[in-house]
Amino acid sequence: MGGLTAAKALSAHFEHVTVLDRDALLDKPQPRQGTPQARHTHVLLAGGQKALAELLPCFEQNLERAGAIKVRFGLDIMSERPGYDPFPQRDLGLEIFSMSRPLVEFTVRRLIEQETNISVRSRYRVAELVSSPDRARVTAVRCEDTEGRVETIAGDLIVDASGRAALTLALLETIGVGRPDETHISIDQAYSTATFNIPDDAPTGWKALVHLPTPPHSGRGAFMYPIENGRWIVTLGGNHGDGPPGDIEGFIAFANELRTATVYNVIRNAKPLGVIARFILPASVRRHFERLQHFPRGLIPIADSLCKFNPVFAQGMSVAAQEAGLLGRLVGSRAELPDPLDGLARAFLPKFSPCLKHHGKPP
Repeated sequence: MGGLTAAKALSAHFEHVTVLDRDALLDKPQPRQGTPQARHTHVLLAGGQKALAELLPCFEQNLERAGAIKVRFGLDIMSERPGYDPFPQRDLGLEIFSMSRPLVEFTVRRLIEQETNISVRSRYRVAELVSSPDRARVTAVRCEDTEGRVETIAGDLIVDASGRAALTLALLETIGVGRPDETHISIDQAYSTATFNIPDDAPTGWKALVHLPTPPHSGRGAFMYPIENGRWIVTLGGNHGDGPPGDIEGFIAFANELRTATVYNVIRNAKPLGVIARFILPASVRRHFERLQHFPRGLIPIADSLCKFNPVFAQGMSVAAQEAGLLGRLVGSRAELPDPLDGLARAFLPKFSPCLKHHGKPP
């Protein structure tokens, strides 16, 4: 999502933009190896939805047409919180979409592929970033296709949306800059996700459910959202070794041990679909590239390469879209400078912080 949105934001300011992805990109929404959390619940916050609609004017219509479900925030989402089971439902005037991660990514990619100056090349693994002889700037990427053929692709600006920032970190070590400071917030979070057919006798008073734990006695929580093709996606989570199991019987038993029986009562007789996906995230991580005394020209890390969030707060996709919009606006504002790319990273890296502070709302 970071790479696709950055490509769209930059396409207005560059002659050509190339997106390189190591996965095979299919002609339908489907989880892929490069997005290990794609089978889990994803929510596009209002700020992220707005950012995507600004980048891609047809985004919301295409997403709904593809099967995403409209959800009124506060009214269609039952929220169970300690002391409030449930929290009073109120229409907060925000309408978001509920869908799977593969559907929103596929919708964005299809719209971006319509741009005449953007090319999306799948099954290309980027092996390294190439610096200039004086090590002051990044000039190209070296990549490899599935046949093992190596290609070097030059570019005026390289955006690292690889997630772990391994390419950027390796480049910084190579040119002698060193690694940036990192802030780690330990969460030791484990979660499992299953999908179910929505039964005919499903509750009618709400479309989605958020069940929050009772700290410090329990870290167990649950998210349950409707997604395309008449399905529920249900994620159960726990902390510090108290993660849900990966079999359907254990999954349902874990739901039965939540503070309320709401999730259990809904899924115990629903038909499960496919396998249960599991994931463990030790910590949220922010990389402080802005603190480095020197950062090479022609390189911008974005999305999870900058900050990997606690998934409970659903900030990842939304912040990535906002960062892309910010990058596009910043490049546009520098268009009249003699050298618009000179100092771009220095200008961008400190300015993405408001996207984090507003928790997915427009800064």
